[in-house]
Amino acid sequence: MNPKRSGKVIKINGNMAVVRSDSFIVQNEVAYIIHGQERLKSEVIRVQGKNALMQVYESTSGLKVGEDVEFTDELLCVELGPGLLGQIFDGLQNPLPRLAEVDGFFLKRGRYLAPLAEESEWDFTPLLKAQDKVLAGDKLGFVPEKIFKHYIMAPFGLNGVLEIESISAPGRYNLRQEIARLKDAQGKTYPVFMQQAWPVKIPILAYAEKLKPAEPLVTKMRLIDSLFPVARGGTYCIPGPFGAGKTVLQQLTSRHAEVDIVIIAACGERAGEVVETLKTFPDIIDPRTKKPLSDRTVIICNTSSMPVAARESSVYTAVTIAEYYRQMGLNVLLLADSTSRWAQAMREMSGRLEEIPGEEAFPAYLESRIASFYERSGLVRLRDGSTGSVTIGGAVSPAGGNFEEPVTQATLKVVGAFHGLSRQRSDARRYPAIDPLISWSKYKSFIDQKLVDKGHQSLSKSNDVSQMMKVVGEEGISLADYIDYLKGEFFDSVYLQQNAFDPVDEATDAERQIYIFTFLHDKVLEEEFYFPDKDKALHFFQRLRQAWRGWNSSVWQSDEFKGAENDVLSLIREGLKKAREAQGV
Repeated sequence: MNPKRSGKVIKINGNMAVVRSDSFIVQNEVAYIIHGQERLKSEVIRVQGKNALMQVYESTSGLKVGEDVEFTDELLCVELGPGLLGQIFDGLQNPLPRLAEVDGFFLKRGRYLAPLAEESEWDFTPLLKAQDKVLAGDKLGFVPEKIFKHYIMAPFGLNGVLEIESISAPGRYNLRQEIARLKDAQGKTYPVFMQQAWPVKIPILAYAEKLKPAEPLVTKMRLIDSLFPVARGGTYCIPGPFGAGKTVLQQLTSRHAEVDIVIIAACGERAGEVVETLKTFPDIIDPRTKKPLSDRTVIICNTSSMPVAARESSVYTAVTIAEYYRQMGLNVLLLADSTSRWAQAMREMSGRLEEIPGEEAFPAYLESRIASFYERSGLVRLRDGSTGSVTIGGAVSPAGGNFEEPVTQATLKVVGAFHGLSRQRSDARRYPAIDPLISWSKYKSFIDQKLVDKGHQSLSKSNDVSQMMKVVGEEGISLADYIDYLKGEFFDSVYLQQNAFDPVDEATDAERQIYIFTFLHDKVLEEEFYFPDKDKALHFFQRLRQAWRGWNSSVWQSDEFKGAENDVLSLIREGLKKAREAQGV
């Protein structure tokens, strides 16, 4: 144990403080600036001789040169243990509902509470016994948490093979009570509690093997799953201008994606959007478990009005909690909204550090920071043979919807799928507003690739004809081209677009997507329709669109579904019959 180390503030520049200390200083350690009765949490981000440059995670208003600083000899950590699910934390893992109970609606600077209720008791069931051998991250026992078995694991920071010296019998214990004791090869013992701390900027690597993501993650958003899929354990980004629907799309994904745990990191978002999330999630019933959706979510809340430096900690706190639940063999979806605000915080701190700026004044290490964040996703095989995954989806908010700006470009270099939102589609009320002409994915869909390719070709051909019509008018194109245009528009309207206010159409499972996409491909996209004129063609596709939307709103395989399918088939047969008659067949 090092003696308490201290220093003095010698300079303050926004949310950066320079501290002089005569003792040694550790890179990335946490320190507290003492201002009256307040202790302001900070992190050492650079060491220059006897000076420490620290980013302060609180407002620095009122701080003075000469304030005392206490170094903790600890890295910025999160507490991991039962009780995380259903919680709302800030970027430093302060439980916001409990802070509000203590301080009211206006949170006080420098107030920190334990993230987990240490007095709460949990029913512990051991899985191993004394003298068993374990490694860091191995499961010692479990407690029930919401709808999951929350496994209590050997601390991730231990090295080598350890022997269980003692383990508690089944019973109720709180987070302060020792539930096991481990002994290493040198005879040193380590107490184990139901909670453990882990540095947020160091990945948890207590697994046997990292696997290549291959299995599709079903989000139940047809446009994503069919054309631009995401893999379980993969990465994707959603760039788009303000108001194009990033937050709504992420909320729909969090409700319906086939994952166990959802972590939402509101990183510098507007307070109104965050408040909507906080208000709606506790009342939403999870369609799979029929229990509150909040039972399997953790929200890290850091709004644009909170201190800028805390945006960085909120991103790392979220991904560390995601890795923790991955270690239990669960599939976790982390939604970060938005990484642009995190990058802006990096830019501000880089300016205060007087670093040589990169493009648009972002730091030169922007790409490596973004890459290191997305690299913490992945599918892993644990030592007990089970698998767990962390899938990361990051929203990007480029100014003016410009996808050429540095944050978007740095993100595109590392993610596996790009879902680009379009202002044009958003203004046309086409939701989700993902532009199928610019988006892409490196992952495989559960729909046959030949069908997917045909869908892309239809959309591309339709767009080409649409652009031509803007120049020469509708009368300047052939009837065959016009039908190709109508087919692409029909595909977009009835399949790619979904009604978020319709309880059936807002989410489509994989089995239904395969059936509908195959039907659409065989009966519409591949069929050779013929019409005497363009008006007849337009009228046919309008009638078919109306019938198809009713089909989309019917429950899968219900009588209503089968009736709507027959109506659609009748319209298609009628159109084909007239086409053959007109051709004299």
